Amino acid sequence: MSKSTSKPITLKEVAEAAGVSVSTASRALSGKAEAYRISRATEQSVQAAAKRLQFSPSLLAKSLRSQRTKLLGVVLPNVANPFFAAIAREITLAAEENEFSVLLADSQENSETEVHLVEQLQARQIEGLVVCPVGIAHQHLSKLAKQNLPLVLVDRGFDHKDLVTVTSNHRDGAREATTLLLESGHQKIGVLQGLPDTLPNTERLVGVRDAFAEHDVPFDPTLIAGNHFDEASGYQAAYKLLSDHPEITALFAFSNQNALGALRAAAELGRTVPEDLSLIAFDDHPFAAYLAAPMTSVCQDVTQLGRLAARLLIEQIKTGQPPQQKQHQIPVQLINRSSIKNIE
Repeated sequence: MSKSTSKPITLKEVAEAAGVSVSTASRALSGKAEAYRISRATEQSVQAAAKRLQFSPSLLAKSLRSQRTKLLGVVLPNVANPFFAAIAREITLAAEENEFSVLLADSQENSETEVHLVEQLQARQIEGLVVCPVGIAHQHLSKLAKQNLPLVLVDRGFDHKDLVTVTSNHRDGAREATTLLLESGHQKIGVLQGLPDTLPNTERLVGVRDAFAEHDVPFDPTLIAGNHFDEASGYQAAYKLLSDHPEITALFAFSNQNALGALRAAAELGRTVPEDLSLIAFDDHPFAAYLAAPMTSVCQDVTQLGRLAARLLIEQIKTGQPPQQKQHQIPVQLINRSSIKNIE
């Protein structure tokens, strides 16, 4: 026995049910009744017919008529990372407030995948794009900006003045975190870096060196390890540093995921935080305050990062012009918990 299928109700059927023309029904349902001098009674009749027939307007047909899709693209390097997920949430909320829908894509920390996803989103006729880049290649993004597609980069920006970018103050945050370790008596500090040559990693390393220089303490570059912002890199880097340099008394993890890996490595090597090893992370995390030793963290304002990115994007769409100020930097906050031991 075949299952019966019902076809979607058309605008023509709504018009017939209300006893009006298709154009009148369309205008009544799109909020243009007053502009076209359609009576309130007719407008209500059309709306009642649409509700009774459970009519859903075709977004495709609407976009063809208006030449607008009301779609925004968002590309993240890792959707599962709470930091990027929180940014995406703020962008989505701001988009909904302005009657946009969001298409979300995950580049899986791969630059080639990022390029492909951007091309796919363009094919969907997005009106604007927010990218949290992998942070290695920017040519495809510079090309988009020259094509006048509204574009905002978040977090891992580039030293490229023509790209609208929203980042945290990575340098000051790293300087403040390292200063806290140094002033707690730590001089042998291992650094668990993220993806080399990306803007956050580079700026955080500069901040670390700044703090050492300000305290007249020699900085040992052999105590830097790691090649990514993920947990695996944090684990491998921490295990190697702690094994090769048992004199290390503190670790500075450049991401919350790096910090998770460091905790696992420390446990396997029999070192307890903070009794045997102090630990600080750049990026706060929902778990940080609930660890056995609540983790001291440099907290990025993900709410502000996401909201500002969305505002800059939507303003570009509405005005057709890029903002005058293209580079935006959001302050960070050091949250001092219980993962650092004073050894002075």
